[in-house]
Amino acid sequence: MSKPSSLFDRVPAYAGDPILSLMQLFQADARPHKASLGIGLYFDDAGRIPVLDCVRQATAAVAGEERPSSYLPMEGLPAYRQAVQALVFGAGHEAVLSGRIATLQSPGGSGALKVGADFLRQHGTAGQVWVSDPTWDNHVALFEGAGFEVGRYPYYDEATGGIRVQAMIDTFRCLPAGTVVLLHASCHNPTGVDLTHADWQAVIDVVAERGLVPFVDMAYQGFGDGLDEDAWAVRTLASQGIEFLVANSFSKNFSLYGERVGGLSVVCASQDAAQRVLGQLQAAVRRNYSSPPAYGARIVEHVLCSPQLLALWQQELGAMRERMLQMRRGLHSALNSRLGTQGAFDFLLRQRGMFSYTGLNPAQVERLREVHGVYLVASGRLCVSGLRTDNLQHVAAAIADVLEREAAETA
Repeated sequence: MSKPSSLFDRVPAYAGDPILSLMQLFQADARPHKASLGIGLYFDDAGRIPVLDCVRQATAAVAGEERPSSYLPMEGLPAYRQAVQALVFGAGHEAVLSGRIATLQSPGGSGALKVGADFLRQHGTAGQVWVSDPTWDNHVALFEGAGFEVGRYPYYDEATGGIRVQAMIDTFRCLPAGTVVLLHASCHNPTGVDLTHADWQAVIDVVAERGLVPFVDMAYQGFGDGLDEDAWAVRTLASQGIEFLVANSFSKNFSLYGERVGGLSVVCASQDAAQRVLGQLQAAVRRNYSSPPAYGARIVEHVLCSPQLLALWQQELGAMRERMLQMRRGLHSALNSRLGTQGAFDFLLRQRGMFSYTGLNPAQVERLREVHGVYLVASGRLCVSGLRTDNLQHVAAAIADVLEREAAETA
């Protein structure tokens, strides 16, 4: 008698996440001079994920509070949500003071994107979302999973290392009203190339003209030029009366990756609309994960609501930002010195945040890994915070080797 077929016989195997799979290869590599420049984690100069002093103090304070571990409200902790609004928009922003922003606590930035995508798909958008070319791969997966058709608008210019701003704007002009456009507030992932303020204003103008729906991903606030500077586009959108969504994350800037702490804010035309939107966001949360986790949010809330800890966090965040800038400058100098070039690597200095698009092709990336133990993702994206004082020269020598080898082979 034959065995009946399983319900799951036709379920395909999961290919795995390419970045997480790369991390597994790195961990299995026994070479002492290997360098992990693939995964988007902030490392200090000793190669460790830091525990910030402000987080350490807040953790001790939260641990000393005797309270039952009950479910949080679907929208999250009230004081946390208020602190998120103040950080993202500025405490004195008109949109905050008028109560026309609906904000909820989310499980990281990914949770905010998922809830926002579900909300938009159910409430009257065009069913299309356009993301930058390139973008973080999970943007596509999250929106397709919510039922959106995903398109790609021009962004990165391989020839100049800049942005195809006019092509981006021309594409937006052709999109139907209600189309969602996913925008990176700062520290663009994966390129590290950001719009200027003038570019942003041109984009905002066409978004308003065409009735598009901006969804801003702000995963790296404070890693680019500063907390306020990196939120410029978000605050400008809110000031110009545009209704939009913004997802923010505390994984990187608080070094709280495993605690999954983030937020979703929807800027509305009125307080009444914001209250109705918050209700529908609560419904979306209930359908997804019911209520957010408490522990990490209490830590972030404690820091953001304490003037002393807030000042300490800003100081520590500034040190993280400065270290990444120093590594950019160091790699730029080392590559110019080894290859005898001037200007070829200036893109390293123009880019911002954790990532750099190096221009290396998949074959060069593979040689970096196989020959030198230097791990980048196949697109050539390099995580700047993986550079350290003790591996920077090795990484520069490895990149110089693959560039010189290709030049010799094509000569």
